[in-house]
Amino acid sequence: MANLRILRSSFPFWTAYLISMNNEQGTMSNEQRGKRAGGDALYSLIPLEDFKAILSIDDREDKISRYCLVTATCTIEQYCRRRLIKKRHADFHTYTGDHFFTLREYPLRKVLSVNSEQVASNQRYLSNEEPVLPEFYRVVPDFGCDEDLPFSLVLQIPKHYSTNRVMFKVRYVAGYDIGKAPPDLAAACLELAAWNYARYRGRRIGMTGSIRKEGERFEMSMPENVRVLLEPYRRKVI
Repeated sequence: MANLRILRSSFPFWTAYLISMNNEQGTMSNEQRGKRAGGDALYSLIPLEDFKAILSIDDREDKISRYCLVTATCTIEQYCRRRLIKKRHADFHTYTGDHFFTLREYPLRKVLSVNSEQVASNQRYLSNEEPVLPEFYRVVPDFGCDEDLPFSLVLQIPKHYSTNRVMFKVRYVAGYDIGKAPPDLAAACLELAAWNYARYRGRRIGMTGSIRKEGERFEMSMPENVRVLLEPYRRKVI
């Protein structure tokens, strides 16, 4: 068990493998698993059946296909510094006098609730939670925007709040549905999953280079064409 904990803390791919196997056994959380036509949803930017059809993979390779898709999706999310699969999120914003809050994850699908909470005097806990009604905030840009841009919440509240003494908690749903990711993002997932699949089928697990006469040449853990496809979706950090 100690070795297992070391592996899980050291290698994100091991975590991806556990997610994939849990999905196979039906033991994933409801949020990750969900339901869609054709069975349980896989934590992947493209459906399993599409991946198998494009690469002409039969059902005997389901486990390695699932692993490659989940690993590719987790790797892409790490590279882009954001969550891309649709799920629920919660953001906390301390009120500083600005009524404009940028939500961390996008694209925004639905705002579930907005609450204001008074910060206690010891700054360690929140109290007096109050809901902010939908008529007192709006989303920028509007829902249905096709651009992959961060969304913001603009408060239009008549009540006066004390600066640095109020925190707003925003619960929302953001991300792409499986099978409905933009074409270039889906292509990146397909390319990376297929690249890993070829490596694993060639029994090159743990090797990131290609063998040549002059020895082994180590290369990046992600093909360059995948990086190019993902560049528009990377979170910009200033």
